[in-house]
Amino acid sequence: MAATLKDYGVLVTGGGTGIGHACAAALVADGAAVTICGRTEATLTNSVERLQDKVANGGSVRYEICDVTDENQVAAVVAKAAEPTGTLNGVVANAGGGGGMGPYHLQDTQEYLRVLHLNVLGTMLCVKHSVPYMAEAGGGSFVGMSSIAGSVTHLWFGAYTAGKAGIEAICRNAADEYGPSSIRFNAIRPGFIATEIMENIPRQGEVYESYIENTPLGDVGQSEDVGNLARFLIGPESRWITGEVINVDGGHSLRRGPVFTAFVEPALGEDVLYGKLPQD
Repeated sequence: MAATLKDYGVLVTGGGTGIGHACAAALVADGAAVTICGRTEATLTNSVERLQDKVANGGSVRYEICDVTDENQVAAVVAKAAEPTGTLNGVVANAGGGGGMGPYHLQDTQEYLRVLHLNVLGTMLCVKHSVPYMAEAGGGSFVGMSSIAGSVTHLWFGAYTAGKAGIEAICRNAADEYGPSSIRFNAIRPGFIATEIMENIPRQGEVYESYIENTPLGDVGQSEDVGNLARFLIGPESRWITGEVINVDGGHSLRRGPVFTAFVEPALGEDVLYGKLPQD
């Protein structure tokens, strides 16, 4: 890309592994001063060590510990991310996750709320505390990390689908609200990306096959596929793009979601899975 991100201060949440690490790698390679954050220090230090080989064009990387569901911690990490360059130009709100797989009539309410807080509240807090910095800088770019599950049904995924759809709604609304301040908001919808967490899906099984058969390009994505798009959305080349949700899924969203029934049905039984209450 012709322009670099030299002197850009950027925060990447959930930057210790997978997609977050790849986003940070693409940003530091193009000169950004990147602060990654997450909850586990050992994971973050390992990520920073691996990112050193990617640093170029005057870029830099460091880490801070942060739970994105804790408002005080988010406020603190946003301030830290602005320190290396004296400003904050971009945020990749990648921290998120799922849990509580199963049908809605068996959802544990506290687990459902935990997943919603991690995805929706975590993203909102990043918006809340980064906007004043980007407004002061004269503009900026915020990238939310959604999922194909935010728009295509994913059976038994519980709060994850609602959480990712919520991230998309936040980014669209914020794009409208903060356009006058030249702050852009977009979201990325990854499909199956070969990250550490997705290694739990056996490559010789029906769940994995349901992904492949519903993906026109007939494969799974890599973290770098998402990281490269995040770098583009943070950078000046995307200056006229805001309020968009962009799929990175090999065309999977053209068809239907994956079938995780094989993960859930053995523990519950077919009758319970489809609506009956379990018997004592």
